[in-house]
Amino acid sequence: MGVDPTADRELVSGVVERVTYHDQESGFAVLRVRAAGVADLATIVGRMPAIASGEAIQAGGVWVRDRTHGLQFQAAWVRTAVPTSSEGLEKYLASGLLKGIGPQFARRLVAAFGAGVFDVIETTPDRLRDVEGIGPQRALRISDGWRSQRAVRDIMVFLHGLGVGTSRAQRIFKTYGIDAIPILRDNPYRLARDIHGIGFVLADKMAAKLGIAATAMIRIRAGVGYALARAMDDGHCGLPEGELVVQAATLLEVPSGLVEEALALEIGAGAVVRDRAGDETLVFLATLHAAERAIAGHLTAIAAGATPWPAIDADKALAWAGSQHGIALADEQRAAVALALRSKLLVLTGGPGVGKTTVLRTILQILMAKRVRPLLCAPTGRAAKRLAEVTGLEARTIHRLLEVNPRDGRFRRDERTPLDGDLVVVDEASMVDVPLMHALARAVPRTAALLVVGDADQLPSVGPGQVLADLIASQAIPVARLTTVFRQAAASRIVAAAHQVNAGLVPQTTPEGERGDFYLVDAADGERAAERVLALVRERIPRRFGLDPVRDIQVLCPMNRGAAGAKALNLALQAALNPHGAPRLERFGSAFAPGDKVMQVENDYDKEVYNGDIGRVVSVDVEAGALVVDVDGREIAYDAGELDRLVLAYATTIHKAQGSEYPAVVVPLTTEHYPMLQRRLVYTAITRGRRLVVVVGPKKALGIAVGHATARRRWSKLAEWLSTPATGAAVQPTNAV
Repeated sequence: MGVDPTADRELVSGVVERVTYHDQESGFAVLRVRAAGVADLATIVGRMPAIASGEAIQAGGVWVRDRTHGLQFQAAWVRTAVPTSSEGLEKYLASGLLKGIGPQFARRLVAAFGAGVFDVIETTPDRLRDVEGIGPQRALRISDGWRSQRAVRDIMVFLHGLGVGTSRAQRIFKTYGIDAIPILRDNPYRLARDIHGIGFVLADKMAAKLGIAATAMIRIRAGVGYALARAMDDGHCGLPEGELVVQAATLLEVPSGLVEEALALEIGAGAVVRDRAGDETLVFLATLHAAERAIAGHLTAIAAGATPWPAIDADKALAWAGSQHGIALADEQRAAVALALRSKLLVLTGGPGVGKTTVLRTILQILMAKRVRPLLCAPTGRAAKRLAEVTGLEARTIHRLLEVNPRDGRFRRDERTPLDGDLVVVDEASMVDVPLMHALARAVPRTAALLVVGDADQLPSVGPGQVLADLIASQAIPVARLTTVFRQAAASRIVAAAHQVNAGLVPQTTPEGERGDFYLVDAADGERAAERVLALVRERIPRRFGLDPVRDIQVLCPMNRGAAGAKALNLALQAALNPHGAPRLERFGSAFAPGDKVMQVENDYDKEVYNGDIGRVVSVDVEAGALVVDVDGREIAYDAGELDRLVLAYATTIHKAQGSEYPAVVVPLTTEHYPMLQRRLVYTAITRGRRLVVVVGPKKALGIAVGHATARRRWSKLAEWLSTPATGAAVQPTNAV
């Protein structure tokens, strides 16, 4: 309910009779209020600071009739005032809000000081000892408690005056405590850096209300960081200096000369770094610049020295492995296994159907026979689960492997407390961004080996960098590249289509009327594509292939916007697949009901759910603004302040689907998606489907995407760090295959 408190809404005034529920973390409360003009006690729900019985309140919001709880007032904001009547004063003091006062002392205090009781508590607390039973310690607790509550109220009033809703105000107070007002008056732009969900734009609006000029250097310096943060969202680790200056000047609507001055100050302060990458002068956020360089240093150190296993005769080992499982590897696969057995650091890459999993299993089988202790991990829970299934070994998310602290997101495993294993295998490495690779590389023991597995032709990570591509491009790390598609896999049109797309060819689809696993359904534009997607998911695919429309079918879109974008399709699919979902909870622009398919959109280390994890809503508590989601068999509770971490997931973007596989995938692809029509995007979408892939749109759009091979460049320096001796010694490749 973080809306503008000045918004034009209905008003309710009254005295709090009872606080039915109040969550200190989220601020969500349920009040019973004796309201003016309302015959019975009114129920008011919303987010608010600590509140007590007896307080006078004014609330702005709307009346709604809840199916379960009846008529209630949903408050967008709540302002409080201390009570003035004797009855209200006693209720307030006895509410538990002030430590050391119960009903008995509340009556005595009101009897002794009347309406001036709060002035006494604040200005002359020693007078409290005149009341029977109140000694020095109790008087101190009462006065300290009052000052603390007063500070919270002052901060809330201050933030509401800046247009900050109660939800965000709670986050700000939780971060800065009683120092919030002086901190924000000094530099409101700290909010964008310190608090998730409060970006530069909101901080900038607050700064304007605090009287900070548009040309103030504090604003422009923050704007330089904002422009680089936006570049991070596009996958960059830095930007060419000239491009950064232009972007920041445009975003801030100030002369470029002021941006250049601010940039010099930020470089001097160490917040950003100017460095050469190839022929360009780039500006990096200091943390990302240091992380890329550190990755190269850690990998160089890992690659040095002998493998943690004795020398292995590859031919004998492969013969033994073949006799164990009756699998005869092709020459290309045998060469990849042999390279892995003699390499301390290796990249294993290849597309679908080339036997990457078989090679990985063989490597692990041989090394475990030599008593090598492997540690397997992947970026997401789904990818880790699939890795465990194909290898028969335990596999964890990278975050769990590194033992993330749920409170601050820091990892317990690092150089000082490294992982306890001889071989670390990281799968789906195309998804791993620079910060996560930095954390993993620093935790790998220098005596251990590292095997990086992934498909280099897939989309790069959502986060900054292009780690897998840079490892390969550096030519400083041994690479085993598998290219031969095996006969069994080649029978799948999905596998064939993926390789055709990768080769720049429009893929062959299953002819109409024939049974297959890769189809193109024609649709002239976005609106018609949306209609066909709806029909496919709701009726045609379930009827023909026996798949569940919610559990088994995933719609993957190039982008969020448009008639055939993820946002519009989510609403349409929700209405089609869960039309009677109730009770219904509306928060942050989305409505959730039991049965809805939802996705986590940020890492939550405490709940152990991560960006991209998909689940289904199990139950909804409208009054508390909370719900429960089943994620892979675990029930995860979300309170009112956490619902912005969930979005509907009947449809999602192709980027969000990285590392996941689904029984069936439906991909709307129209010319309206032109900015995103790229070969790598289509390739990634096709390789997400196991049993069925249906592309919906004109063949022209598919042709445009396949023909657009040049992806937008990502600015990074990892490949250069790896291939130059500046980080230590360059990693020496061993006859890449």
